[in-house]
Amino acid sequence: MFVKDLKSRAAVEEIELEIVSVGESRSFASGRGEGKVANAAAKDSKGDEVSVTLWNEQIDQVKEGSKIKIEKGWATEYQGNLQISTGKFGTLTVLD
Repeated sequence: MFVKDLKSRAAVEEIELEIVSVGESRSFASGRGEGKVANAAAKDSKGDEVSVTLWNEQIDQVKEGSKIKIEKGWATEYQGNLQISTGKFGTLTVLD
């Protein structure tokens, strides 16, 4: 799967990306608990970019230049920008 194939509010079976940059993490609290979240910019092998939402330990696993694979993730749109994350059931694997 490539960035051009992503659709908002749809499952992401598997996609491989390279992290371009990682933003500052911020803390959150919700009815389900507390944690950290950060946004990262990533690109696929064709150079198309997408925002990746990183949760908790994922923030420490990736850095600029990391190659990652997201499986069983989720795509959504926020403020007009497409973004993907592992969602509730997906996984993020660092490939390098």
